[in-house]
Amino acid sequence: MSISLLSLSTFPGGLSRLLQGVSLLGLLLLLLKAAQLYLHRQWLLRALQQFPSPPSHWLFGHKQEFYKDRELQQILKRVEKFPSACPRWLWGSKVLFQVYDPDYMKVILGRSDQKARDVYRLVTPWIGHGLILLEGQTWFQHRRMLTPAFHFDILKPYVRLMADSVQVMLDKWENLIDQDTPLEILEHVSAMTLDTMMRCAFSYQGSGQLDRNNHSYIQAIGNMKLQLFSRLRNAFYQNDIIYGLTPAGRRALHTCQIAHQHTDRVIQLRKVHLQEAGELEKVRGRRHLDFLDILLLAQAESGSTLSDQDLRAEVDTFMFAGHDTTASGISWVLYALATHPEHQQRCREEIQSLLGDGTSISWEHLDQMPYTTMCIKEALRLYPPVPVITRDLSKPITFPDGRSLPKGISVSLSFYALHHNPKVWPNPEVFDPSRFAPGSTRHSHAFLPFSAGSRNCIGKHFAMNELKVAVALILLRFELLPDPSRVPIPMACIVLTAKNGIHLHLKKLG
Repeated sequence: MSISLLSLSTFPGGLSRLLQGVSLLGLLLLLLKAAQLYLHRQWLLRALQQFPSPPSHWLFGHKQEFYKDRELQQILKRVEKFPSACPRWLWGSKVLFQVYDPDYMKVILGRSDQKARDVYRLVTPWIGHGLILLEGQTWFQHRRMLTPAFHFDILKPYVRLMADSVQVMLDKWENLIDQDTPLEILEHVSAMTLDTMMRCAFSYQGSGQLDRNNHSYIQAIGNMKLQLFSRLRNAFYQNDIIYGLTPAGRRALHTCQIAHQHTDRVIQLRKVHLQEAGELEKVRGRRHLDFLDILLLAQAESGSTLSDQDLRAEVDTFMFAGHDTTASGISWVLYALATHPEHQQRCREEIQSLLGDGTSISWEHLDQMPYTTMCIKEALRLYPPVPVITRDLSKPITFPDGRSLPKGISVSLSFYALHHNPKVWPNPEVFDPSRFAPGSTRHSHAFLPFSAGSRNCIGKHFAMNELKVAVALILLRFELLPDPSRVPIPMACIVLTAKNGIHLHLKKLG
């Protein structure tokens, strides 16, 4: 190093020429990158030329068109103008091909395209490579391993556990309600569904709704969703190193750590219980196993490839997906019923005739509330818990109308826009449970609250059971009334949430 510095100082202008050379090299690399991005943008423009969209800025894309809290509403405007699908430019050479037609959905979901890497890689620090993010043979093995956890024989006794969790929440509501002050229900419902998940899938004893660690976890999940939502839409946050150096990146890392501490604690508690009680052999001998026991048994078996990292990834994935999406679904169903009192009362009368004034609800009851089920499905149509998923096309695709796309395009499947598409659902903004009356017909891919195809939601029956249990028991205890001063604004933060919360007035019955 001293020789190099001496040489530079010996020859006048040596350091200056070196700096000029570095500058020229940097400029050349910058020009090459700019050329690469330009050529990629031109390729995308040609690839998408069959699909018109509103004019976009060459650098900022459609950013001015989409506001953070009105994104879903803006997509619905496109649905009316552009049939089936429409490109949305995020910035420069970054575009998402938005789909909201059932025929298009059927073609895409019937393939085996990978999850969009640019989108889902941002979630990896949080939930790892669990069932949502796995691909290929590894995904197939994990899916096959976990499917028995959702066997009917496993789900039946869960109904009682779900009811117990709901009753804890309702008892809390009785102490909190004020005729003049609405209650923000999403936070409470999230605590309840997490409690249910802990009891059912992770064999947790006691009430998680009273556990401060659970409340910290729920808050962390809410923060994480907002952080990911912001990062996805910021071109400067796409690089992991740059993002990690920003205040936003450091906050996201801290949030991840809180979530991981919670799941590590759940795993450790179950391991300790099995070891102390000497129950691992009993678990091995059972015909049907809970979710976490399946994972722990797979890890304990000789030759198992389920590492500690794999174990935590699956627990992180299921802990989030199993409670947060269901909490969203229940909260929006309650809001829909609050704003449609005639349907709410009809559901209540159906439930009262089935259960009386008591709160005992069983597996057999769940198939005996047809009108309540119709209302739940109609609310899930209006407010799908997972509003969008993405795929990267691994090979060219041709749609039923003859239009096509090449390999490499990122596709955004907007279930929210599909469910509000007037060509699919007449008068889509009207809450009409008769759309789901027995004997009604619709396109196989018109209603996708749990996605479709081989990668549909593994826990859809668990979620629907919990929805029915929660709605039934809530309607037996309370009348639901909306808060006209705070109409919730739907936001697609991975899971459908509300920018300003979901506030309802609760009136105790009886």
